[in-house]
Amino acid sequence: MELTPGLSTLSVLLIGFALGLRHAIDADHLAAVSTIVSEKKSLLTASWVGGLWGIGHTLSLFVVGVIVILLRVQISETAEARLEAAVGIMLIGLGLNALRKLFSNGTVHVHTHQHGEREHVHIHRHDEQKRDPSHHRYSVRSVMVGMIHGLAGSAALMLLILPAIDSPVAALVYILAFGIGSTGGMVAMSFIVGLPFHLTADRFTFMNKGISLAAAVFSLFLGTYIVFTTLVRV
Repeated sequence: MELTPGLSTLSVLLIGFALGLRHAIDADHLAAVSTIVSEKKSLLTASWVGGLWGIGHTLSLFVVGVIVILLRVQISETAEARLEAAVGIMLIGLGLNALRKLFSNGTVHVHTHQHGEREHVHIHRHDEQKRDPSHHRYSVRSVMVGMIHGLAGSAALMLLILPAIDSPVAALVYILAFGIGSTGGMVAMSFIVGLPFHLTADRFTFMNKGISLAAAVFSLFLGTYIVFTTLVRV
């Protein structure tokens, strides 16, 4: 079935899925997810964070897509800039929150132990909160972060697909394929980002804290950069 003069159903799905995979590795997406993944030791949990992000991202994209495609509502440049600024503010908040947790949730201790005639030094951290009793908090946060990213990226997505796809059904299919691709890409990236946190969580405390610090600072500075650059455009 031809949905548009130049695009078949399969073409729309493949293009949307491929661009969704590419979309997942944008710097602002990785910065946001990294600050959340830095709190997790499990690779499965890290991957789940990426999946939740993808759900929120796809949900907001699809809702905006329905409004834009079916109701012919246009997203102005001012609105687009403000949505991007919201992403920057969110990244700043995530970075500050990660820094707060990094320096308040635990303390590093240096202990010496005597083994025969040799004295060994052991460095480790005692966490004030050993385990979050509920995954609800970070689950909601991951979905909300994905939704904000989806809103910010909706304007560019609409400008990309509307000129090329005449059929509203084809456009919505494209958005769903794009969302599935971005979700799959973010699950993979969250797994990869989670690897250093997982490998250093228990045995290499200082390295783990250093990686977490780098993720928080990156999110903070990238968010600040996004806010300042978008303010120029408003």
